Amino acid sequence: MCALVAFVATQTLASAQEKVDVALVLAVDVSRSMSPEELRIQRRGYAAAVASSDVVRAIELGAHGKIALMMFEWANDNYVRVTVDWSLIEGPEDARDFADRILKQESYSQRRTSISGAIKHAAELLEEVPYEADRHVIDISGDGPNNHGSPVTLARDVAVESGITINGLPLMTTGGPGSQFNIPDLDVYYHRCVTGGPASFVIPVTEWAQFPDAVRRKLILEIGGYVPDKPLVQPVQFTLEEPYDCLVGEKIWQQLREQFFWDP
Repeated sequence: MCALVAFVATQTLASAQEKVDVALVLAVDVSRSMSPEELRIQRRGYAAAVASSDVVRAIELGAHGKIALMMFEWANDNYVRVTVDWSLIEGPEDARDFADRILKQESYSQRRTSISGAIKHAAELLEEVPYEADRHVIDISGDGPNNHGSPVTLARDVAVESGITINGLPLMTTGGPGSQFNIPDLDVYYHRCVTGGPASFVIPVTEWAQFPDAVRRKLILEIGGYVPDKPLVQPVQFTLEEPYDCLVGEKIWQQLREQFFWDP
């Protein structure tokens, strides 16, 4: 009898949840390789993108005309800070309110970079999203490879197997501190090691001036349900990619630690 009551209660709750086109988590890097000015540019860029008329229009054109959106900042495997909790966005007023809440706080950089930790936390948030979403998406930005926590490919594969799509916004800029952790092909790293799931994609940023527009375009694609230009299967055109070292960040950290006798 108790099991039956629990089942009925669960079904009632599920049916009462509002339906949204996508539940989207914005996972934003605040590791110490980001300067204070870059952190401010990042916040302003996300706020401007969320409140833009193009993004609002994309939301309104969806099957349900609304999305669930939340944002958190991440750095090492133990650091997560919620910027804006789950919010229902279905019009310009909701979007402006979300943007205002982004701008009300300051970002504070933290040591190390754990993309794997960010993915795991985002996946947990999507398990508890208080809306019934057609798609679950993690939008992750960062300016360097994973160098803390579990290997990023393990976290990615677990998330993708649960039905989540992970998209990437690699920040390939050179102005901030921590250049020793930069890799020249960060966009390839994100493509090969970080992103995954149905129709996942990567939009690289090479200059901070590009950032607001890149975030806006990325949100529009994620909200609208991006479909690749090329078919997912192309007969007689398969080519085997060269292996890529997805532990490059961990190896850079270990090398620098041994060179400068850093603490773990």
